[in-house]
Amino acid sequence: MRIAEIEVFNLYMEYPARRGFRYAGGEVTGRVSTLLQVHTDTGQAGLGASYAYPDIVRTIIENHLRPHLLGSDPREVESLWDKMYGLTRWYGRKGAAMSALGALDTAFWDLRAKSLGKPLYRLLGGERNTVPAYASGLFWQDDLCELEREAQRHRGCGFRRVKTRLGRGESYDVAALEAIRRGLGQDGDILVDGSHRYTLQTAEKLGRILAEQRVFWFEEPFPPEDIDSYVALRPKISVPLAAGENDFGFQGFREMLRAGALGVAQPDACRAGGISECLRVARMAAEQGVGIGTHTWSDSVALMANAHFVAAIPNGLTVEVDQTGNPFIDDLLAEPLRIEDGLLYLPDAPGLGIELNQAALKKLTLSPGTPIPNGNYSDLIFGAEYLTAPPPYEVS
Repeated sequence: MRIAEIEVFNLYMEYPARRGFRYAGGEVTGRVSTLLQVHTDTGQAGLGASYAYPDIVRTIIENHLRPHLLGSDPREVESLWDKMYGLTRWYGRKGAAMSALGALDTAFWDLRAKSLGKPLYRLLGGERNTVPAYASGLFWQDDLCELEREAQRHRGCGFRRVKTRLGRGESYDVAALEAIRRGLGQDGDILVDGSHRYTLQTAEKLGRILAEQRVFWFEEPFPPEDIDSYVALRPKISVPLAAGENDFGFQGFREMLRAGALGVAQPDACRAGGISECLRVARMAAEQGVGIGTHTWSDSVALMANAHFVAAIPNGLTVEVDQTGNPFIDDLLAEPLRIEDGLLYLPDAPGLGIELNQAALKKLTLSPGTPIPNGNYSDLIFGAEYLTAPPPYEVS
């Protein structure tokens, strides 16, 4: 088996009237992501996903890495990872380079598993074909009844866990949690994303409230670089601290884990350097008794890669499923996601076990050379007019 071609798809969508959800970073107008297919001389193809600046990812893959990979055996995943990491060393290690590398690595794992006729989670040593999943949404609302109704919808769609974004102010945070609990029910899990909005003092105060509400984890109360605040807060609250979506590669996670900053690490195969790098993070986390709850905010290929990974590791906790009306999640697969009683079911077909909905892929793919319109894409903002200063956190 040899790599014959690498095909890149930059995806783009807009929310109706360019008005999506609202959070500290402003109102989101649309979403972007990148998929790739690694085609082989045997006719098999591997899928991967990257979540970064799409045009930079395309340049890295097509103009730099592709010539070094054509003709290689994609099943030699470890040696190819080392080659790509070495090639991108002078502009990589984090950001778009690691994300591009991760997309290729995931596609190589997909092909290795397909060549052996095994689902990826089994190739990685897993036995269960399900993984706990949570609905990710519940953004800022002026009418808190909307949060209650949304939590009810997620429960009706098979989720038992939901994640909300707080950080608007003390009074709002408390009232929002109460509304979500009413909608979800007493037996469901609430996860809280702090969106870097807290000081050590306000995070400690909220942490006591989160404990009363039996919150599953408290995610990113501080910016990812502020490791000292994570270390200081962790012994002061009983709710596990989670972070990692804004880090890349084993090096970044090693720094947080060595510092004792986390109770839950959140690597993402499409950001952190692929499944290979996520496995390295998981092994170190397990040594410290830290769980893994992967981040996924881009597309269903990344989601399924993360789900196979979590299902295969002993310290895997849960996976994130975007529920904001994102067609990269909802429409991109030929077979829709199966979520029942809080569990995401993994296909038993070889590799990732998924096929793309070609009509949806065509509809969502930007033609090469087409610029991304200015807008707020949640983690990426194009155009100065869409960069808004977050409002101050309101202290009661």
